[in-house]
Amino acid sequence: MWAAGCLASCCASCACGACQSVVSGISRRSARIAYCGLFALSLIVAWILREVAAPLMEKIPWINHFYETPDREWFETDAVLRVSLGNFLFFSILSLLMVGVKNQKDPRDSLHHGGWMMKIICWCLMVIFMFFLPNEIISFYESTSKIGSGLFLLVQVVLLLDFVHSWNDKWVGYDEQFWYAALLIVSLVCYVATFSFSGLLFYLFTPSGQDCGLNTFFIVMTLILVFVFAVITLHPTVSGSILPASVISLYCMYLCYSGLASEPRDYACNGLHKHSKAVSTGTLTVGLLTTVLSVVYSAVRAGSSTTLLSPPSSPRAGDEKPLLPLDKRDEHEEKVNNKPVTYSYSFFHIIFSLASMYSAMLLTGWSTSVGESGRLVDVGWPSVWVRIITSWATAGLFIWSMVAPHLFPDREF
Repeated sequence: MWAAGCLASCCASCACGACQSVVSGISRRSARIAYCGLFALSLIVAWILREVAAPLMEKIPWINHFYETPDREWFETDAVLRVSLGNFLFFSILSLLMVGVKNQKDPRDSLHHGGWMMKIICWCLMVIFMFFLPNEIISFYESTSKIGSGLFLLVQVVLLLDFVHSWNDKWVGYDEQFWYAALLIVSLVCYVATFSFSGLLFYLFTPSGQDCGLNTFFIVMTLILVFVFAVITLHPTVSGSILPASVISLYCMYLCYSGLASEPRDYACNGLHKHSKAVSTGTLTVGLLTTVLSVVYSAVRAGSSTTLLSPPSSPRAGDEKPLLPLDKRDEHEEKVNNKPVTYSYSFFHIIFSLASMYSAMLLTGWSTSVGESGRLVDVGWPSVWVRIITSWATAGLFIWSMVAPHLFPDREF
């Protein structure tokens, strides 16, 4: 029991000390930033416990109840999953509590933006409680996390498509020669970067003397998709802009690189193993920071994106007149209280819940380890296939966004 308490204290002490000094300064406008900070802190705690918690967890009887003690990597993975489960439950509960919030008059609006000391205490207790759960629950969460991570990646793809089309529409909307020239220049830069990237992939991941047919297939398939994007965009029927096609092409090539770079370091076709036999703390830090930024951006943009899920408020919510006339002060207060929320609170927390699953998979290599890969972030064959399938899903959704309006002109997309 003392080992569990000691281990749990590591989770709480890392969070509470840092948050207590800033809780009082969190305002309504900075609430989303505070949620992002709490989520980033959970990743840091999970990463720290992945590195140091194994000796303590070996002494906890309901965790290490095996006839033969598992290797260290099993306990590292288990620690990350337990922190992730606590984070997932915390944001899932908030999501359920925020269902149906339509305007700022709802008492739950204050709960979403305030009560931070209580939230942090509840988060710490929830994470601590996860270390008292049996392994069967953690195993079930591990399996479920793979599905949740896939949903989160799908949300990322939809956000990217929304961002690219919004970017293009905004520049085209200026209807000035300067912005048209800017569109052309950015598109050319993206295409040059895409094809340069593909050359680098052939160099790093198809070394001579090795049978690297799978890697070659991944790279060539991505290049084919890049060509298809351009053909569909420039087709007279579609008459689309080249900017979205170029940006999506670069992103798909990046996903291809990300997938190939996630191959086990002892795989002969992974050219990175020649340059990095071991991973330094700095490399791990950069990898974790990239993960945090990606997850936080997706959560914030998804929570405020009207294309994914608009706030459950009617545009005319503030137009209803009271039965009795109000004086100016009461009328002002009524108008402020009836102001609709600017984004869906419930969906915002759902994204953080899915992001908790996704980050756990990144930190554990999708709960697999191959030799040296167990010490890395987002390395292993499951990571490879997740990245590659995400690239293909991105391509499919982009193609659909281009052709669907012409295939179904009577429907709104």
